[in-house]
Amino acid sequence: MDAVNDLVTGADGLARCGWGAGAPDYAAYHDGEWGRPLRGDDALFERITLEAFQSGLSWLTILRKRAAFRHAFDDFRIAAVAGYGEADVTRLLADAGIVRNRAKIEAAIANARAALDLPEGLSALLWSFAPPARVSRLGRLADVPAVTPESTALARALKKRGFRFVGPTTAYALMQATGMVDDHLTGCHVVLAPAA
Repeated sequence: MDAVNDLVTGADGLARCGWGAGAPDYAAYHDGEWGRPLRGDDALFERITLEAFQSGLSWLTILRKRAAFRHAFDDFRIAAVAGYGEADVTRLLADAGIVRNRAKIEAAIANARAALDLPEGLSALLWSFAPPARVSRLGRLADVPAVTPESTALARALKKRGFRFVGPTTAYALMQATGMVDDHLTGCHVVLAPAA
């Protein structure tokens, strides 16, 4: 790892943020998905749900279980998940392909119901908290915040609307993952189009 800016050059010769150079799953996610602007209510519901399930676990665990999560949660279609009842909770608790945590499963269902109640839609609400783009990328992983005023405000707004498992740290991770902020480091090979 480059001690100056926390980049790692892979066998392919590409410089990546240090966290994205470990497992092949991380590299693929780092290069092709993380930080790219994402919109759409169901797509963002998937991300907010996976970020909540990740709480206390490795993101690699969630990435490796993502296909099973999509299958178990009807591809994260908000309307479908909002209709889940106790039989679905029991089914999900028995599904070894996902993280079997009752509180997180119940939160996903509650969050789908809360998302259905948003007049402006989930995507519009989430993106309304996106901060202005930075003038330049950060140089070191140590410079990347875990929480920002915007993520704190987003978490507060979501909780006020009935969402669960969406604290300021989870909200910031969601902002990073969905391109609301660009936390790829200076020198990272990933080039992102500006968020529209």
